[in-house]
Amino acid sequence: MSLAPRAVIVHRRTEYEELLARHGTHGQAAFFLSSRGRSIDEVVRRHHRTRQALREVAAAVPLTWRSSRVERADLDRFLFAPEDVVVVVGQDGLVANTAKYLRGQPVVGIDTDPGRNPGVLVRHRCADTAALLRAATAAGGRAEELTMVEAVADDTQRLLALNEIYLGSPGHQTARYRLGSDGEEGPGEAQASSGVLVGTGTGATGWLRSVWLERGSPVGVPAPCDRRLLWFVREAWPSATTGTTRVAGDLVRGQGLRLTVESDRIVVFGDGMERDALELTWGQSVRLGIAGTSLRLVT
Repeated sequence: MSLAPRAVIVHRRTEYEELLARHGTHGQAAFFLSSRGRSIDEVVRRHHRTRQALREVAAAVPLTWRSSRVERADLDRFLFAPEDVVVVVGQDGLVANTAKYLRGQPVVGIDTDPGRNPGVLVRHRCADTAALLRAATAAGGRAEELTMVEAVADDTQRLLALNEIYLGSPGHQTARYRLGSDGEEGPGEAQASSGVLVGTGTGATGWLRSVWLERGSPVGVPAPCDRRLLWFVREAWPSATTGTTRVAGDLVRGQGLRLTVESDRIVVFGDGMERDALELTWGQSVRLGIAGTSLRLVT
């Protein structure tokens, strides 16, 4: 007998909850904000809207389903199952934070603060939840397959990201490595830079786009569902031993970018989740390319 679907509601602490955790009481949090020219009233209103949204989403889960909740900080310890339908309640970035832990489960994005969030990934309102859950499990339900990027290290460590993967020094030091195309002969070009950014069409609305605009790149940005990635080397430094001939490009299916570490430590993290990063040391290599897994975003 197959298991009933499970609705996994993903959320994150509100700004008000973070303020209480830091300052202890409402009064102390209000004083802290007022000393910086802000009022706590709007923070509290957004908190109440988010809590109400979570209640409405939970109430929309069918009685025959199972349900669970997970907070953003616990995503790296939560075990998602194949029969899950993931309901992200919050901001666009929370969908990206969740995507790296999924393996094809459908995702529903619920916007808790329409007008404040761009709504690129959280496209729906709380009132739509019941219909979206039915659509997520129905045969032929509509979903966009958003391209993801992956990094696979030579020791089999693997990292997925929806927006972008960053490789670089964990501090402000220069990252040193060799960069080349996957499968090419030779060690690649020795580089010293602020790191390498490899991103998707979804990421082309954020960090990747800012680099693309700054460079004035002639390569067009991909759409979220396009099976194509863009990559950029940030602030490559030319010297007698390091080059700058490979600083940007794109990758299609079957192509990869290979980076071999030539410093004590390089970190690899996706979508701003620095706490959940791969750590590579001298001589290790990592391949970056289009992931075999996509994010199934229910539309």
